[in-house]
Amino acid sequence: MLTRKQLDLLDFINKRMVRDGVPPSFDEMKEALDLRSKSGIHRLITALEERGFIRRLAHRARAIEIVKLPEALGGESDDGFTPRVIEGGAAKPVASTPTPIETMHAMELPVMGRIAAGVPIEAISQVSHNVAVPGQMLRAGGDHYALEVKGDSMIEAGINDGDVVVIRETKTATNGDIVVALVDGAEATLKKFFHRGEMIALEAANPAYETRLVPHDRVRVQGRLVGLIRTY
Repeated sequence: MLTRKQLDLLDFINKRMVRDGVPPSFDEMKEALDLRSKSGIHRLITALEERGFIRRLAHRARAIEIVKLPEALGGESDDGFTPRVIEGGAAKPVASTPTPIETMHAMELPVMGRIAAGVPIEAISQVSHNVAVPGQMLRAGGDHYALEVKGDSMIEAGINDGDVVVIRETKTATNGDIVVALVDGAEATLKKFFHRGEMIALEAANPAYETRLVPHDRVRVQGRLVGLIRTY
């Protein structure tokens, strides 16, 4: 049986993985649960792992796989539960009532070249090839495309150089979303998006990179991260 804090943390992780395709950072978990330090999050994560609800994956930044959910969060009660995992990529969090698009077989998406997870590079505009993407990774409604990641500025978000990110096309974003941002109509980059008054902050998930502040009229959101594929 889980404590209230353990249940709250598991619920938060699962919702963020459904929304973003990657788990939240320890800082985000700490803020969501209103804890004073990350040591409390470490203890909760360990407890969830010991009880078989999550699995930490070695040698990968912020890599957490949800193995099962308790009945309180819509999970199964029997002991024969089997997690759904995307082959060669990220773990797919479980859900009690999958939408029709989640039951679809793999679909081919265009890979629109490479996207910088670091210093912005030239805007992406041409299809380089296609990639098969599990249907459950896509969100109902809207068009999707894929990009190959170049750089290491998003490693603490679990996004590594060479990964393929799945993007849902949208022109809007909320604070904390990981987006494809087009700067000055010529530079495309993958970053966390934040409103800062009249400015837009494009924030890396790597302390080696500084947050870039750009006037809002110079930034256009091209899409939001919904999934990630990794080949080993």
